[in-house]
Amino acid sequence: MNNPYYITKEGLEKMKEELKQLRTVKRIEVAERIAKAKDLGDLSENAEYADAKDEMALTEGKILELEDCVARAVLIEDTKDKNRVTIGSKVTINYNGSEKIYTIVGPNETDPSKGFISNETPLGVALLYKEIGAEFEVQTPKGPVKCKVLKIE
Repeated sequence: MNNPYYITKEGLEKMKEELKQLRTVKRIEVAERIAKAKDLGDLSENAEYADAKDEMALTEGKILELEDCVARAVLIEDTKDKNRVTIGSKVTINYNGSEKIYTIVGPNETDPSKGFISNETPLGVALLYKEIGAEFEVQTPKGPVKCKVLKIE
């Protein structure tokens, strides 16, 4: 994928740290497990060996995924534009009659319980580039919801 991967500076640092840990610690631990399991004998009936190989495949897959995300990373800067919603904006909206506050972030930092929603979610996509006072509908599993942008920080 060549799409930009939007992320905060803190999120990128966490991702780089996880990548470093996987490369320098986890990969070695799993390789040692594979070596020990090989010493147990017949590999065709060795559950420990099969489990370790599966774990290595998952670890290598995660490393490739993180490397790709780091390579495509575009830092979310504090937005200077308080007139329209961009990635990094903190937005107060009227959501189906109740006031909600969301911060638009990249997909890796999404945490709806804390008000962090991805720019790739239906609501995130609908909010992008809206101005204060803009009214719009967003499709949810329960049907369309009417929204209005009240404040942009």
